[in-house]
Amino acid sequence: MSFPEPRPQAPQLPRHLLRTIDCQQGAVRAVRFNADGNYLLSCGSDKSLKLWSVSRGTLLKTYSGHGYEVLDADGSYDNSHLCSCSSDKTLILWDVATGQVTRKLRGHAGRVNCVQFNEEATVILSGSLDGTVRCWDTRSRRFEPIQVLDEARDGVSSLKVAQHELLTGSVDGRVRRYDLRMGQLHVDFISSPITCVCFSQDGQCTLSSSLDSTVRLLDKTTGEMLGEYTGHKMKGYKLDCCLSSKEHPRLELLRGRTRLLLGPGGRIVVLEAAGGESCCPVVVLPPDRDLPPHSHGGACPSVGGGA
Repeated sequence: MSFPEPRPQAPQLPRHLLRTIDCQQGAVRAVRFNADGNYLLSCGSDKSLKLWSVSRGTLLKTYSGHGYEVLDADGSYDNSHLCSCSSDKTLILWDVATGQVTRKLRGHAGRVNCVQFNEEATVILSGSLDGTVRCWDTRSRRFEPIQVLDEARDGVSSLKVAQHELLTGSVDGRVRRYDLRMGQLHVDFISSPITCVCFSQDGQCTLSSSLDSTVRLLDKTTGEMLGEYTGHKMKGYKLDCCLSSKEHPRLELLRGRTRLLLGPGGRIVVLEAAGGESCCPVVVLPPDRDLPPHSHGGACPSVGGGA
């Protein structure tokens, strides 16, 4: 007599606090892992950028060079360089080992809200309050951007790069997706200032959060609304959003599953939705399951044009 094999457990979201780090930077504006997750970057209102060991929680190096608070940072794929942006309207490219400023880039007319390397760390992309996204060649000795994307009608609050695509969110309430290879621009109108955007793991969906305390999951190609989630009661606060990093061939919107969202004040909110409307967007489906029909039939307008 053979017993049936036990059912595999569903992936578990983190529930235990592993470590608390006192950054001593005043208000911490952003926290970013490096490419392999072994190191942590913290951006402070004291004008500094700090590098931490995740396993030990110790400070490895402090980078000072900005004239005002540091708002965002990113690390290159090989951990040799960092880039950061600030309210002083500049970007800085840092050498990780020496802590020296490799290049200081000026050109934005307002504070720089977000910054990211491309996959090869050959280009830095920055989004600013001046409504532009600027692309900077890290190998060139010239200090002018190689491309300026100025379609936004208000400040650019968030950007994400994935292969040849660039996703931006703006205070004008629009999520813009640039296909840099084809020279095309696609726009989804959300109607509320966008605070954060990201791609799904399979690259087929986009996730965005806005000042109306709503998180929206859209089909990348058609702009169709796949899910709309409201749970935070305090409107007007900046809301970040993210999708699970587990590699699955598909995504699903399910009710009655655990949801994870990064909420106001930098708190990670883990909620268990028991039927009805779920509070947060999440996302994983076992590989042997099919996607359910879309829970929302409404579509956001998608506009094609030259980037």
